[in-house]
Amino acid sequence: MSGMTKFKILTLNNIATEGLDRLPRDNYEIASEIGHPDAILLRSYKMHDMDIPDTLRAVGRAGAGTNNIPVDKMTEKGIPVFNAPGANANAVKELVIAGMLMASRNIAQAWDYASNLEGDDAQIGKDVEAGKKKYVGFELPGRTLGVIGLGAIGVQIANAAIALGMKVIGFDPSVTIQSAWKLSAEAERANSVDELLSKADFVTFHVPLIDATRNMINEDRLQRMKDNVVILNFARDGIVDDTAVLKALDDGKVYAYISDFPSNENKNHPRVIVLPHLGASTSEAETNCAIMVADQVRDYLENGNILNSVNFPEMQMPRAGGPRIAIANSNVPNMVGQISSVLADAGINIDDMLNRSRGDLAYNLVDVSSDVSDGVLDQLRGIEGVLSVRLLPA
Repeated sequence: MSGMTKFKILTLNNIATEGLDRLPRDNYEIASEIGHPDAILLRSYKMHDMDIPDTLRAVGRAGAGTNNIPVDKMTEKGIPVFNAPGANANAVKELVIAGMLMASRNIAQAWDYASNLEGDDAQIGKDVEAGKKKYVGFELPGRTLGVIGLGAIGVQIANAAIALGMKVIGFDPSVTIQSAWKLSAEAERANSVDELLSKADFVTFHVPLIDATRNMINEDRLQRMKDNVVILNFARDGIVDDTAVLKALDDGKVYAYISDFPSNENKNHPRVIVLPHLGASTSEAETNCAIMVADQVRDYLENGNILNSVNFPEMQMPRAGGPRIAIANSNVPNMVGQISSVLADAGINIDDMLNRSRGDLAYNLVDVSSDVSDGVLDQLRGIEGVLSVRLLPA
């Protein structure tokens, strides 16, 4: 882009260098302390109590979940929040497969037994033969894995489980066409969570924590599940009611519980394996997330395009060669007409225009053939319902 001003990027966490390198230093100033930022890049930093700078135009989360970001507040200000769905999918997939293997073969318990053996090697050998019977497990082929949430992560897990000889049943009422194409044809589709739970030997969750998913696995649903089910939670703390699951473990209903979210309640139970939130903790996942979100934030700042935003509609429009105006507004009637009228009254010709909505928000990209004055931009900002207006030079 010619004549582009320098964008200021505030990083609230350490972002992988490979991601920051996607932002050319000629046009981007990046720092962990910087005034008047155009965009914020972060991982786990909690923004809810943060004063939002008036200059902020975009937020990029180098990961999938956005619970640490006040998304509603950003939407009200016309600020898109980007994330990196799928960038950590392989990392989570591998850990879920490992969790199933640890549960089915009693690996954690057997490891603990073996590491505490005492005596000389001859005595250890005897104790091994005597003790191993307590850790007899079962194999995965022929067992059924229930996958709740068929986004990038859920689909990879489903396909990997099928490759291991498992049966898979999945549930996701809002599965995308892109995910559906990638899902193995061998996967069965459930019509409800309860149908899936009644058929699954293993259950794994790959959904965000919202009101509809909080305590999705509770005392009532546990009663409908198969005996000796294995429950895996590598999604979000709060999706599983740990108290109910621990009781079901004690009652012999649940075989094992694998969780990425330790607590005083669950960490010492003999049939629970807890990990310190390792789901996306690989160098590859951190790099992939950083690259993905940096590319998306850059394309938005420079071109107004939207990809993988949790609050804005997806929108990609090739540049027509001239200036571009990006406008976010409340999704109410006649906004496009009012925007067009302001430009027409100023004698500005529209070369191309795209309008899309998502819930209560709408977003417009308008390519024009001549310069746009500050006065025209102020008129656009003055339209009732307009949340933000940006001019993107040619």
